[in-house]
Amino acid sequence: MNTFKKIYCRIFQNAFKIAIPFLPYRKPKIIKSIKGIPDILKKHQHNAVLIITDSGIRKLGLTARLEQTLSANGIKYAVYDKTVANPTTANVSEAVELYLLEACTAIIGFGGGSSMDCAKAVGAKIAKPKQTLAQMKGILKVHKKLPLLIAIPTTAGTGSETTLAAVITDAETRHKYAINDFPLIPRYAVLDPKVTVSLPPFITATTGMDALTHAVEAYVGNSTTAGTRKDALLAVKLIFENLDAAYENGSDIEARRNMLKASFYAGCAFTKSYVGYVHAVAHSLGGQYNVPHGLANAVLLPFVLESYGPCIHKKLSRLAVAAGSAEKGTPYEEAATRFIQAISDMKKRFGIGDTIGEIRETDIPKLSHYADKEANPLYPVPVLMNAKELEKFYYLLME
Repeated sequence: MNTFKKIYCRIFQNAFKIAIPFLPYRKPKIIKSIKGIPDILKKHQHNAVLIITDSGIRKLGLTARLEQTLSANGIKYAVYDKTVANPTTANVSEAVELYLLEACTAIIGFGGGSSMDCAKAVGAKIAKPKQTLAQMKGILKVHKKLPLLIAIPTTAGTGSETTLAAVITDAETRHKYAINDFPLIPRYAVLDPKVTVSLPPFITATTGMDALTHAVEAYVGNSTTAGTRKDALLAVKLIFENLDAAYENGSDIEARRNMLKASFYAGCAFTKSYVGYVHAVAHSLGGQYNVPHGLANAVLLPFVLESYGPCIHKKLSRLAVAAGSAEKGTPYEEAATRFIQAISDMKKRFGIGDTIGEIRETDIPKLSHYADKEANPLYPVPVLMNAKELEKFYYLLME
């Protein structure tokens, strides 16, 4: 990256870091069970709600308990269940149409990050019907208050229940972009482990490593606060203590509950401190090839951490202690190496490889351009890289 662009990126990032204490960040209020939702809706005087989910979750019957709870309390609901893995502008348009048709006044995002991203984007469109989603992409372009938004994560990974971001893919161009604004933060997050017990082991693993990526990237970046460092360390500790148990025994309620907490704290960390090049590259792969986001993050994480080099060894050593892979007092380089190795070992235990088979060499310049555009200047990464420098990660992942 040329010197002038580096200076611009760092000035931009430092300005945001200085502004953090003055910005209207908030943590969603936690509800421990789906059974608590009707009281919240009645408190806010809502009697018709749109549930946004995907067909797989609906077919598994995961929304049944929510639907029964709403019906038993006299609350009308409609269900949009066509959300795809990387939600598109078409998904949002269809869900908005259903919301208006059914005279809904509140939204429940039920599922993984895709369903919650779709729910946030629907809320943004309801709040600003005259603007396209593309006009809202970037930072602080929503402005207006959304309808009441409740998030129910069925995966312990995305952290979308805590964040101000909605990641949407253009249905025509396949370009993936983020909408970032404070009104997108859900008002309530339902951390109910019962809705996560039927997750298959591989999805449990990749979504758990998605949460790990959020915590690690937030921690090693240059815009941390005392609060985000604390949240990230706690998330890493919980993930290393519970993800294997949740993977091996999906019915382990305590492990599932702790993974939901880990995802929540990791989400709180990266909402303020942002992520890095792992996410930027992963988003480009999701947009182009529909590679699941958690899988892409898991594959990429050790490679990107290695590429940052010695400048993050001290921070990685603290994460290594939280993860139980190093003792306090271990030399920084050794502890950092152990932590990266612990991530690689985790990948192997979960059957996650080191390649993404869909990548085509002819696509790499375009993909790295998208990653560069997303990350720079917004993400306060430890080492700045331009589009050409980011290409190495795509080549690393090619079979």
